[in-house]
Amino acid sequence: MKKKNILWLYLFLLVSMLDIFFTANGKSELRIYSKPLILITLWIYFYFNSIEIKGSLLRKSISAALIFSWMGDILLIFPNLFLYGLGAFLMAHICYIIGFKISQTNPFAVGQVNFIRLFFVNLPIYILAAFVYFLINPGLGTMKVPVVIYLIVIVMMATTARERYQKTIPASFWQVFLGAMLFMVSDGILAINMFFKPFPESGVLVMGTYVVAQLLIVMGIVAHFRKTN
Repeated sequence: MKKKNILWLYLFLLVSMLDIFFTANGKSELRIYSKPLILITLWIYFYFNSIEIKGSLLRKSISAALIFSWMGDILLIFPNLFLYGLGAFLMAHICYIIGFKISQTNPFAVGQVNFIRLFFVNLPIYILAAFVYFLINPGLGTMKVPVVIYLIVIVMMATTARERYQKTIPASFWQVFLGAMLFMVSDGILAINMFFKPFPESGVLVMGTYVVAQLLIVMGIVAHFRKTN
């Protein structure tokens, strides 16, 4: 890995820790400077480490997911723009679904599907989503429809990541899958804090799981095409 490429990874880690520090110490006014830099540095890192798949749908979909996530990060800084931020992250998850689908062996092969087995394999993901929804449902109000749509899409994102099992190298699978699950956890904590019961540690937990999730997904996708090309 070239030094100039890993420099962007170090910058990503630095601004992520800085943003978490601001969050932990209640310096929300400073996060307008730190938070937008998190996904920008990670996207640049991915850009320089995916030159060999330039022009591919995989590179475009992951880049789009990171850009939409960056937009969501900025929009969520402002509470009155929450719905727009939710929409940006919804688009990010759709792009990740596309990326996860095509970054596996024979992604569109038609074969026999055991739906009962598939349901039980994905059951932990469904249980996590159902638990969060059970907690936040009474407090959703007019936000119920967009939040339910978002919840369905993020579950699809996580199950598509799980679908890559034995369809890519183990390192790529586990990094992407753990990243997808941490993304769900991060969004779940955010939803519980907003719609169920606020708690002071939520900001740090949301950002901590979020930055690790994004990093793992990017590293897993890079591992996939580096080992399969």
